[in-house]
Amino acid sequence: MARNVLESSLLGAGFSIIFQILCRFLTFGINAYIVRHVGREVLGIMNVRLLLLESTLLFLSREAINRAALSANAQQRDKCPWGQLINQMWLTVPICLVLCAPCLYIWLNWLSAVDEPFTQQYEFGCYAVALSCVLELLAESSVFVAQVFCFVKLKIVLNTLHILVRSAIFLWIVTGNRQAAIYAFAIAQLASAVTIVLGQYGFFYFYIKRFKIFREKSISQQKKSTSSSGSKTLISSWELSLFKHMDDFPFAKLTDFLPGFLTQSHEKYLNRELQTLTLSFVKQGILKQILTEGEKYVMSVSPVLSFGEQATYDVVNNLGSLAARFIFRPIEDSSYFYFTQTVSRDTRLAKQPVERVRQASNVLNNLLLGVSSIGLLAFTFGQSYSHTVLLLYGGEEFVSGGLPQSLLQWHCLAIYLLAINGISEGYMFATNTSRDIDKYNYLMAIFSISFLVLSYILTGVFGPVGFIFANCINMLSRILYSTHYIRQQYQPLGLNPLQGLWPGKLFGGALICAGAVCYWYQSSSLGLHLGIGLVAGLICLLFWAFAHWDLVRLAWIYGRRIKIE
Repeated sequence: MARNVLESSLLGAGFSIIFQILCRFLTFGINAYIVRHVGREVLGIMNVRLLLLESTLLFLSREAINRAALSANAQQRDKCPWGQLINQMWLTVPICLVLCAPCLYIWLNWLSAVDEPFTQQYEFGCYAVALSCVLELLAESSVFVAQVFCFVKLKIVLNTLHILVRSAIFLWIVTGNRQAAIYAFAIAQLASAVTIVLGQYGFFYFYIKRFKIFREKSISQQKKSTSSSGSKTLISSWELSLFKHMDDFPFAKLTDFLPGFLTQSHEKYLNRELQTLTLSFVKQGILKQILTEGEKYVMSVSPVLSFGEQATYDVVNNLGSLAARFIFRPIEDSSYFYFTQTVSRDTRLAKQPVERVRQASNVLNNLLLGVSSIGLLAFTFGQSYSHTVLLLYGGEEFVSGGLPQSLLQWHCLAIYLLAINGISEGYMFATNTSRDIDKYNYLMAIFSISFLVLSYILTGVFGPVGFIFANCINMLSRILYSTHYIRQQYQPLGLNPLQGLWPGKLFGGALICAGAVCYWYQSSSLGLHLGIGLVAGLICLLFWAFAHWDLVRLAWIYGRRIKIE
């Protein structure tokens, strides 16, 4: 396999950031429309309760299986053939079906009830969301293959199409009948899941068909090149770009993506070592899901907030998480994939190739530097521009009372911690052995219980802001553990990738000055305030580029290389 994993990871992160920005703007526009014209209570039901059901089912069904399969494909290819990997990915469907029963019962009977006008719509929405999760997982094997073979553009195009279809159907129904917003949401979820399945298998149907023709052309060209007679078979440049470095692509027909079709007669249906690793990730995944969506679980289980207040928190949380959705999550996914392919889990760094270890250290250092700088920018400018952003988004009525502004300001601190935790913990997960993962699971259990308890206590004391305080304490604890693990790994080799956590005095000084100036002018006119923030932000970026010019030049070189290819 000659695919460049680092370049593919960078390309995947870059495309994910660009396309997610475009698509998330559409999603935020829809939410703003709902807040202004439909009502915050409906938005709370959809974005908190129903999306929490979707997140729970999909995460628990596929996260552990996907992470274990990625690691096995990278480091145990001889022990875990493709037939077993495909069979493993199809386990997500029956797992999701089994999880649907208890989850639906809990969502319909145990969680705080919705108001009478929305009861029937809510019940329909729960069943529709569960069905959409099962449908989406029917394409999980092809999604996994696309990830392993670096079909970056396919993932971005289908994710974009998924959001566009969901948004278009939702708006089409809601503009005709505002009272049917939850029905519209449920139908849109089903349609978008079908889009993913058809898109994935449709692509690979045509890809396999064209790949066969490409192989025939290549063989014909090789035969004719050995003889002086005969014209050579021409292979176009787009064929080379699409099929090069794909000699190890094992799929000859679309049915190979189904369970059992690719398994050889002498192979077991499932791999025992892969199952062991998966179980380790299952324990970790449940705890991580609690930590990720903990505040929504607390809101849903106990009537701490009304659906309208939940919608307010969700809107602010989503606005505050823009950086996480647009930038941090794509970088985390791509970096996790890179580290699983570069660093071996079961071998000490001192016994691995020196050049690969040094490259991994440099990449980790640069990643920490990049995300921590973005987090500091968000924290600095968020203190002065939270009210402005929320005013433009939801109007005067939405920002009245000061709660949304306070939520967003504190959320900017969580953004900084979230940025660091995503990379440091992602590296740890990518390089941990099964034994290390099991050991960390006990700590994750402590973190999860502490987070839920803190959320309940701090919410009673500080209101909705308590959710953010609990989240910050939780992330800080996880950062301390993962950075300790990284330091122990690299210290014997004389390397310290954790230096990237501090972006330097020059950039830090620029941020302090910019934050002070923007805060001073926050009571001025909207245009002047925004203009000062834009100029201050550009100056901070210039100072950062000047302080880290070698990294800017490296990113420019990779960008040009990817563009050429």
